[in-house]
Amino acid sequence: MARDAVHTDKAPGAIGPYSQAVKANGFVFTAGQIGVDPVTGELAEGIEAQTRQALENIKQVLEAAGTNMDNVVKTTVFLGNIDDFAAMNEVYVTFFSEPRPARSAFQAGHLPRGALVEIETITKLPD
Repeated sequence: MARDAVHTDKAPGAIGPYSQAVKANGFVFTAGQIGVDPVTGELAEGIEAQTRQALENIKQVLEAAGTNMDNVVKTTVFLGNIDDFAAMNEVYVTFFSEPRPARSAFQAGHLPRGALVEIETITKLPD
């Protein structure tokens, strides 16, 4: 199986030994993205802003991989506090058109850099 790393400067770089995303077998698997601004390196404030920035980061990684948010088939949302689910969802829904991707969401405890949300995706590459 061929695997190719994906990298873009338009999203925060990896803060460990992993790739921003990997392309394999017609899919793109993104690493979890938190709400860090790739220009300033700062974490956005609040669940809504962090959700928006995390999804913008994913959007940039997917574009670098040759696909886009319309091709996302599965997301996983990790929340520092499950009570933030509704607020996260208000932003999340604006990034995906119908049919929306399948999704899992759960409280994960302590996230990197004290983030309130982290999101990862599985995305189909265009044919």
